[in-house]
Amino acid sequence: MNPPPKTVPIERFLAIDIHKHYVMVGGQNRQQEWTLRPRRIPMTRFRDWAARHFRPGDAVVLETTGSVWDIYDIVAPLVSRTLVANAHKVRQIAEARVKTDKEDIRRLITLLIADIVPQVWVPPQHVRELRSLISFRRRLNKQLTMSKNRLHSVVQRFNLQPPAGGLLAAKNQPWWDQQELTALTAFQVTCDREIIAQLENQKAALDQKLAELSNTEPWASQMVLLMQIPGFGLIFSMTVLAAIGDIARFAHPKQLVGYAGLGAGVHTSGQKHQEKSITKEGRKELRWATVEAAWVAVGCDPHWQAQFQRLEKRMPRNKAIVAIARRLLVSIWHILSKQEPYRHFDDQTIAYKMLTWAWSLDDTARQGLTRQQFAKYGLLRLGVGQDLERIERGGYPRRLAPAAEVRALKPELRPPE
Repeated sequence: MNPPPKTVPIERFLAIDIHKHYVMVGGQNRQQEWTLRPRRIPMTRFRDWAARHFRPGDAVVLETTGSVWDIYDIVAPLVSRTLVANAHKVRQIAEARVKTDKEDIRRLITLLIADIVPQVWVPPQHVRELRSLISFRRRLNKQLTMSKNRLHSVVQRFNLQPPAGGLLAAKNQPWWDQQELTALTAFQVTCDREIIAQLENQKAALDQKLAELSNTEPWASQMVLLMQIPGFGLIFSMTVLAAIGDIARFAHPKQLVGYAGLGAGVHTSGQKHQEKSITKEGRKELRWATVEAAWVAVGCDPHWQAQFQRLEKRMPRNKAIVAIARRLLVSIWHILSKQEPYRHFDDQTIAYKMLTWAWSLDDTARQGLTRQQFAKYGLLRLGVGQDLERIERGGYPRRLAPAAEVRALKPELRPPE
């Protein structure tokens, strides 16, 4: 269904309060008179109800919640304007002692009529799906950590001497069967070992799916830019890209830093000016991935290591790494916005980064290219390393495919005739 023309004047202002099993819908005119008194619609009937009652000339506001995008996709084609409100900021604007579904509807409509709804960006379908996959991976990791922690607690509780190489290493699995544990504890240990094995398999399959997506548009053209940066591997890069969605919506790198919640808070009143810790408002997975990448960068890259050492002289380590994470985000903004190579690396280092990306992809994900061809393909897309066919890392020589060989396989790289 095509959306109604946006030139239709707004006649009704409606709000939708989304719950697990139902939605509350209400509407007012510009004079704040009820044109649609708040009513409860079961979630199973909402699609049909919306098709009968929503019309061009309606403006609708929804609050962010778990199923907001499903509701948004139903409503947006039917009305003239659809906004998604930031639930946290709405609570700050309209905090009240009385909280009912009807009052929530009234507050949202008031913000909508005044045109001061704190909106969130509406991500397209491919961004939503990648964010869902990243979130699923994070939950798998939490479940894995819980089971692993329970096994470590068994070792401590029974004063066991753990084997060399890690409790969960494949070679040490027979060690668990040799321990003298109570019957119930042995049963729990067996369950946790089975859970870990199953979750590790699921995580490996999920990581391979992310690897396939990383070399599929619209992500591939951004991944080749992001993978240059020190500290960023496949998982961190895809997490950052999913959180950002579209770099064009950030007009300045400070906006991206704020979106990650890495901007410093500040309290200024009268003659008092006090800087606070980071806001932590924004997408927490973007903040997590950038901080983790910063730790890797300061451990392996001389440029970021030198900056970290300078910062560490005047602030605690944790604050210094947050400052590095902010600077990494600024670099990300410039690289993605301007489509340019990372300027602190030479061609050989970027080539090695492209090889690490190739190693994380199977034959299907590389779309018929060998690892050497895939790495050279990345260099050619960046416009660097045209004649580079051999690099050395860790004392080992690494070969790259010739440029002509890759251009023969990738016609889009050939110069126009």
